[in-house]
Amino acid sequence: MNANTTPNAAAGELAGRHIVLGLSGGAACFKAAEFCRHLIKAGATVQVVMTEAACQFITPVAMQALSGRPVYVSQWDARPDNNMAHINLSREADAIVVAPASADFIAQLAQGRAGELLALMCLARPLNRVPLLLGPAMNREMWAHPATQRNLMQVAQDGAFVLGVAHGDQACGEFGDGRMLEAAELLEELIAFLAPKPLLGQRVVVTAGPTFEAIDPVRGITNHSSGKMGFAIARAAREAGAEVTLVAGPVHLPTPRGVQRIDVQSARDMHAAAVDEALSADIFIATAAVADWRPAQEADQKIKKDGSGEVPQLAFVENPDILADIAHSARAQSGALYCVGFAAESENLEANAQAKRVRKGVPLLVANIGPATFGKDDNALLLVDDEGVTELPHASKRVLAQQLVAEIARRVGGEMA
Repeated sequence: MNANTTPNAAAGELAGRHIVLGLSGGAACFKAAEFCRHLIKAGATVQVVMTEAACQFITPVAMQALSGRPVYVSQWDARPDNNMAHINLSREADAIVVAPASADFIAQLAQGRAGELLALMCLARPLNRVPLLLGPAMNREMWAHPATQRNLMQVAQDGAFVLGVAHGDQACGEFGDGRMLEAAELLEELIAFLAPKPLLGQRVVVTAGPTFEAIDPVRGITNHSSGKMGFAIARAAREAGAEVTLVAGPVHLPTPRGVQRIDVQSARDMHAAAVDEALSADIFIATAAVADWRPAQEADQKIKKDGSGEVPQLAFVENPDILADIAHSARAQSGALYCVGFAAESENLEANAQAKRVRKGVPLLVANIGPATFGKDDNALLLVDDEGVTELPHASKRVLAQQLVAEIARRVGGEMA
């Protein structure tokens, strides 16, 4: 994910949340400005607190303009009636996010030092109510230094959540670990952190995207599935606390943070990966648009026109049925694995979906009119089970994924109770 990536967050996901955004010194302060904008767009109120070092990289005036609130820098700020900004600011927060968190600032936290307002506020926060998230940013050698790694382990032991760093070009001209996460990644991490965790402790496997069935080395059979729904479901399941593996066909989508991704091409590749991953899963969600058939023979070389006007005759064989095979496995039949299928239909949506659910042997099947929604960012879904149909009205795929995951968590929780 690069700096120009727009976060796939539903409007208002952080509505009603009050976030204290802390900036310590570092060139990554420009990313904090973008992060602030993303927070506001997501519905949060943002209170910025800066160290004096941070003011060398970006001005409090700029951060005030972005946040719409006066910025705090000094612990001696006389604006609060009680002259205790460190107490007031920390008590009002739903979360404190320090990004960038410099090596020096992390060292201050590890040692419990409170020489200026930001560190003092972090020290004074209620540990059981106000989480502290750190977005480190520093040179690769500083990041790798044993002192920094000890300090990171200490602050994590003391209750802070370290979001990790990115690998790439650094402002100093070097290359390696230590870059701060991009603004969109920080937002995704914060939303995931604050989300309810109804799937905590569950392992979820999701298939997504199309498959590609080769005819020859340069041609193949595929479909228009973008993978957006499956990727949104993987992200929502991770936010719900699950350990998520995403088995993805050939798509060009960024992997949701915290999700393990396995890339595949053909239906047989996807079948092998999905069956293997399902052996240790609690929930299997098959959103992929898998090719039902493949060419019986794949040509070794490109099939070329010879000028005769004759058209190659292709014979087809049926691909393995991923959902049915997993749904009829011993783990699924025993109730240890909850299976969810998807059906994209062009007509008779409810009847076709119910017939497919029974044929595949799954407790829940999610249906939509396929061709009109391929590649789009929104949709509407029908949840089909043995009791009938529940509609999830038209919304973004992000919102639908969250609603679907919540519904699956409710059903799985009910079965486990």
